Amino acid sequence: MKDVMIPIRGKEALQVMREAGARLGDVFLHLADFVRPGLTTLEIDSWVDAQLRRRSLISQTKGYHGYRHVTCVSVNNVLVHGVPSRHVVVQPGDMVKVDVCAAWKGYCADAARIFLVEPVSRQAFSLAKAAEAAFDAGVAKLAPGSRLYDVSSAIQSVIEDRGFGVVRDFCGHGIGRRMHEDPEIPNYGVAGSGPLLREGMAFAIEPMLTEKSFEVFVDASDGWSVFTRDGGLTAHYENTVLLTANGPEVVTRIDSR
Repeated sequence: MKDVMIPIRGKEALQVMREAGARLGDVFLHLADFVRPGLTTLEIDSWVDAQLRRRSLISQTKGYHGYRHVTCVSVNNVLVHGVPSRHVVVQPGDMVKVDVCAAWKGYCADAARIFLVEPVSRQAFSLAKAAEAAFDAGVAKLAPGSRLYDVSSAIQSVIEDRGFGVVRDFCGHGIGRRMHEDPEIPNYGVAGSGPLLREGMAFAIEPMLTEKSFEVFVDASDGWSVFTRDGGLTAHYENTVLLTANGPEVVTRIDSR
């Protein structure tokens, strides 16, 4: 990893990020009751757009490099960056991943959830649970004085121990006034290495895993959607995490979702 300067947030900034996270977490809490068969992914995006506005949150993806939506909605073998479409209809058995980054009073919160549209396969269920477990294992390694790749190594171990693939081409990141800040946070690595962690840092930690091979590609037709090369299922789970004197604080997760 190249040398990076990871921003340190003061108490006031961290408090704003807590509120941004709580507001975004509340959107996801209600989204769980909205996602259902028959909806298009564009309808999901429109619903989230209205919910963000209601909470005075400003989308950080709409307009980003020409992107036109407030969400990425990635279904089944689409890992991340799925472009909402009126042609993609949610079906029973689908794994629907929704990723949203929004700001409140100048600070960002970023989160992604996996919605399992029943009846799902046992493999889909296991993949989704592995993503959440990998996130929890990574966050458990966040502490002042630890190294960044302690987080990466813990995530990798959970994913591979459960027989799934760890995506190499995309990673988590720092977050604050901008959606993407230093450092990059891969979901694999050697424990004991990487930048030193300090109180006041903020991260978007997001395990990305595959049912089979970890090889993925970007769809040339839209320039965004990331598919598995072998057509296998994927999982993506993300939260914004603040590193405090008392340890990690997951600000976008409400009611354990």
